[in-house]
Amino acid sequence: MLGLDNLVFIALLSNRIVERHRGQARSLGLSLALVFRLALLASASWAVRLTAPLATVFGHAFSARELLLLAGGLFLVWKATTEIHRRVDPDLESEGASQASPLGLGAGLIQIIAIDIVFSVDSIITAVGMTDHFPIMVAAVIVSLGVMMAASGPLGAFIHRNPTVLMLALSFLLMIGMTLIADGFGFHFERGYIYAAMFFSSLVEALNALARRKVRRAT
Repeated sequence: MLGLDNLVFIALLSNRIVERHRGQARSLGLSLALVFRLALLASASWAVRLTAPLATVFGHAFSARELLLLAGGLFLVWKATTEIHRRVDPDLESEGASQASPLGLGAGLIQIIAIDIVFSVDSIITAVGMTDHFPIMVAAVIVSLGVMMAASGPLGAFIHRNPTVLMLALSFLLMIGMTLIADGFGFHFERGYIYAAMFFSSLVEALNALARRKVRRAT
């Protein structure tokens, strides 16, 4: 479930990369996510220590995990806001610059790596808290990343073909970023509520897509 956040980000960002490199970027990005997660599992005792207080600011003790979540959340909010602005600003539209310029493979991978680290830390700390059996954690990480690899291509292509879904995915990214920022400040929101909202919004958009298709067939 925590991999959904990572998957949405990679699907969105890979669509910004030059078309001939998109598949390579998705594969490399998710492979790096697997490497980060396995490395953290191999040093599970160190990963757990990331929750220990590291610095105190204005009376609030921040751990390394919370600082990473804050940085990742701010990055996601900035990224989603920038992409939304490029698509809705009328001045950019009139100048013919509404479409964002494509990213190179290197620039795209740097952004994917940065957010992979954030999501890896959060998911591995959660996994370590659920079980003490190392083989089970490794198997779960490998299976979840395999599912993400299989889904990233079709999801990215679907988002690219449907502009309204693209805006919905950007709003998801914005919501995830705000959730990470809240977590960084110690305000935890159950991810189940977030995913339920995402599922409901996706269901509404699917019904809208069916309605638009019916209207097109009628005309």
